[in-house]
Amino acid sequence: MKAVCWTGVNEVSVETVPDPGLLNRRDAVVKIIASATCGSDLHLIDGYVPTMMAGDILGHEFLGEIVEVGPDVRDRRVGERVVVCSIIGCGGCHYCRQEMYSLCDNSNPNPGFLESMIGHATAGIFAYSHALGGYAGSHAEYVRVPFVDVNAFPVPEGVSDSNAVFASDAVPTGWMGADIGGVGPGDVVAVWGCGGVGQMAMLAARLMGAERVIGIDRFPERLAMTEKRIGAETIDYERTDLLGTLKEMTGGRGPDVCIEAVGMEGHGTGAQYAFDRTKQALRLQSDRGLPLRQAMHACRKGGTVSVLGVYLGFVDKFPMGAVVNKGLTIRSGQQHGQRYIPMLLDRMAKGEIDASHLETHPMGLDDGPRGYEMFKRKEDGCVRAVFYPDR
Repeated sequence: MKAVCWTGVNEVSVETVPDPGLLNRRDAVVKIIASATCGSDLHLIDGYVPTMMAGDILGHEFLGEIVEVGPDVRDRRVGERVVVCSIIGCGGCHYCRQEMYSLCDNSNPNPGFLESMIGHATAGIFAYSHALGGYAGSHAEYVRVPFVDVNAFPVPEGVSDSNAVFASDAVPTGWMGADIGGVGPGDVVAVWGCGGVGQMAMLAARLMGAERVIGIDRFPERLAMTEKRIGAETIDYERTDLLGTLKEMTGGRGPDVCIEAVGMEGHGTGAQYAFDRTKQALRLQSDRGLPLRQAMHACRKGGTVSVLGVYLGFVDKFPMGAVVNKGLTIRSGQQHGQRYIPMLLDRMAKGEIDASHLETHPMGLDDGPRGYEMFKRKEDGCVRAVFYPDR
């Protein structure tokens, strides 16, 4: 089969690889219908995630049709159109029983690296390096799905492929950001990043009753999309004093909830950003966190900072003084998508959630390298490239 593979730092190519098969009795093989690019894929491509190997298949946000199931599969069946959570849960460990699926004890067969780096191993993730399980990704014609009864969800009739594909990662990740942030009626919510996850966090905040939602970015196309499709206010941080503007917009108080949806390659302006970028390039820090620091400084006293961006190691100049003295609550985590996806698909079927506008560039697998280049450089207003193997 054909697949979009990582072949080295800043190198992506289309390769011919073996078809996947069943390895365990609870597996399924899924024929890919659609597979979306994601901002966290760029951390892999740029070489910031260790334990990637040349030939690893990319992609973790996908929709497909089940074509084969293992003998112990109980709930899923051949022929179903399913969306598959990007995070792999086993369904039976302590964390999965508590609906904290991204902390699963059993789905990452390579726990040693994370145990040495952060103290404990977390769940396996499709196509997110060998430290997260070494699972083949979804930018391919077929993918093996472990624990398919836990991780795959039937898509209701009437929900389009271009909408449902984002129920795999962007929509549940954004929803979780607003959920763990405790967003409620009357809140002012600021979201750093107007990409797919940021926009879905804003949409979730609106559906949870937030009075004002503010999106922060620098790309005009993404800011315009956020205003038009989400109905949020926006700030271009390159054209204004961001922290001063947020204070002015909130009467000096600051947002009640600040959601960081940028991650370890966060962009910014000024000397602090230049210093961060230099230290990251020299591997003196693993992650640059200017947007994270901004969120902590901007948040009102007693407010909550919800961190959705992917961070892998260490962030310099962490403002612990702001956290302690302002009494901030910090919530974070990889998405526990299995907790949210059935509800989100139901909302999609009812017309309450439509994420299809995030698909700005649909294309075939052969266009994978071009799609990632456009996505990385935000060319032609690219918010998400989505690969359709049958095209």
